[in-house]
Amino acid sequence: MNNITSTTATVTDAMTDHSVQSPFNTAIYANRKRKNFIGLALSIIAMTIGLAFLFWILGLLFYKGLSVFSLDLFLQKTPGPDSEGGGLGNAILGSLLLVFTCTFISTPVGVLAGIYLSEYGKNKRFANITRFLNDIMLSAPSIVIGLFVYALVVVNTKHFSGWAGTVALSLIAIPVVVRTTENMLNLVPVSLREAAFALGAPRWKVSTSIVLKAAQSGVITGVLLALARVSGETAPLLFTALNNPFFTLNMNAPMANLPVVIFQFAMSPYQNWVDLAWGGALLITLTVLGLNILARVFFRNKVST
Repeated sequence: MNNITSTTATVTDAMTDHSVQSPFNTAIYANRKRKNFIGLALSIIAMTIGLAFLFWILGLLFYKGLSVFSLDLFLQKTPGPDSEGGGLGNAILGSLLLVFTCTFISTPVGVLAGIYLSEYGKNKRFANITRFLNDIMLSAPSIVIGLFVYALVVVNTKHFSGWAGTVALSLIAIPVVVRTTENMLNLVPVSLREAAFALGAPRWKVSTSIVLKAAQSGVITGVLLALARVSGETAPLLFTALNNPFFTLNMNAPMANLPVVIFQFAMSPYQNWVDLAWGGALLITLTVLGLNILARVFFRNKVST
């Protein structure tokens, strides 16, 4: 009986304490709710402002750029000063050549470097130094890379060229591919590697045929993001590939490309050039948007599996 009485008294005291503290707890809850509402409101306002500027830019690009979208834009070469018609065919061809050659260089180099950092280097000193340098390259301004390639390639060869532009773009794309590849490979479960080693597979076979295959969607995402990054770079190409008013497949000569042509045409006093610059800007925007959507599709498939 005494135990029941003491238990009842304890419960009564707890209820009394709770009733005494309830106003204080309610105040804390109200304060937290108010802060949560303020934070959520500020976040929505910031998001709305960002989206407003984004749609403003996209709307202006479509309004100015669609007016010059035609077959001539893709088939005709850039016109001369104060002339009518023309297109960006030579610049589009030059950009495709530069981006494709950049892909052929940056993809194997970046993927192999990412495999080394994830599967072989781990926490070794050389791997840590490589990661540090890769982080520096990721944040380096593109104009600095352009000046570096200009001093290294253009000055020694004594002429601008598409190959110099490819080297500059590759130096921008490789760090992106390296970082993405390493991160994607690190997400592969260790048990998958252990199962392959238990079957007697060598490390190189496990790295290339099992781990890399398991993370291939993420690696492809990194490559696509790197392409989206370099497709609109202007500063490196100003110092390396420069420009060319004609169609050419000669990578050892100055080569037209969309970013430089847009820069030059947009700064010109000729209305035809300015209109073509808007069309080129819209074309690059759609290309980058398409690459990002494609990358997100690959990433989504990776997550779903």
